[in-house]
This record gives sequence, structure tokens and C-alpha cells, in this order.
Amino acid sequence: MSIYEACPTFENDNFLLRPIVTEDCDDLLAVYSDKNALPFFNSDNCNGDNFYYPSKERMAKALAFWDLAYQNSWFARLAIVDKSIAGVIGSIELCLRISEDAFHHMGILRIDVSSGYEREDALYDIIALITPHIPRLLGCNGIITKAPIYAVERIKAIQKAGFTKSEHLLAGHNGYAYDGYWVITDP
Repeated sequence: MSIYEACPTFENDNFLLRPIVTEDCDDLLAVYSDKNALPFFNSDNCNGDNFYYPSKERMAKALAFWDLAYQNSWFARLAIVDKSIAGVIGSIELCLRISEDAFHHMGILRIDVSSGYEREDALYDIIALITPHIPRLLGCNGIITKAPIYAVERIKAIQKAGFTKSEHLLAGHNGYAYDGYWVITDP
């Protein structure tokens, strides 16, 4: 079943992934106003949005846009809940890439977490929870995710999950070529 027919939830011992709700605004504001987390957010092909939301009003606008995007099947955002604190510590974005580059018909996995969770153990736990479901949810041939060279903990987590560094650049809709992508074809 497509993620746009019914947005699912997933759970393991540490995390719950579920649809974002407006009540998540304050928790997500703490994530998206975290300047130490900002360098790890993937804003490639996002029309200049860098995902830095320093006010509740700006975060609320982002939530409204994310809901609009989901309703139009552009992308889906899931809240990442740390079960030990019962709080939202980030979000996952999933979408299907339609392009003329090496990543055509691949699922894009974006993971944004507050800086305290930018650790191999936490990231791996989240990636291992969602990755096996992405081909079914998006109808894709594989998954790509971004990890810049300085994202040492993130790289360790995605390698542990089976991703390998791609030699290809992602062709942006603005003509820019983005690097730092990792791919898995059999999650």
C-alpha cells in the first residue's frame, strides 16, 4: 500500500515513527532551530529552504506545507518519537524521485534529528526501522540518502544499514549537481 493511501506507523524498542501532527510543533521547533543539527539536514532540491525554523510561526508554516505536500503526494513526513522521553526528536521525509539521472525511481530518505541524536546508534536504530518498508511504501527500486563527508556518525550508521557511497551526482531541478549520496538497492 502506498504511503499516500495511509500513512503508517513503525516502532521498535527505542523509537516510534508516525505521521506528524500539529501538536508536534513545539518539539519540532527544538529540532529545526538547533543550529548544531542544521548542517546534517538534506535540503538538496528544496527550492532554497535550508530547514532552519527559528520561530514557532515559521515551524507552523513548515508543518502546513508538509501537510499540503502529503495531500498532493509530493512527499511524506513522519515524526520520530523517542519513546524514552515520549517526545519528537526529528522527522523523516520519504519521496519517490522521478528524474533522468542515476537515481530515477529511487526512494529518497531524509532524516532530520536534533544534534543530540546525530549518533551512530540512534541513527542506525531509526534507519533500520524505516528502510525495509520504503520500497513498498513508495514503489521504488532502491533508496538514496545523503551524508556529507563530515557526517561521520551518520555515515557509520548508513553503512551498517547496508548503504554504499554512490559515484553518481544527483541532478537538481535547478541544474546543480549534488554529491554525498549513498544508495541501497536491497534493503
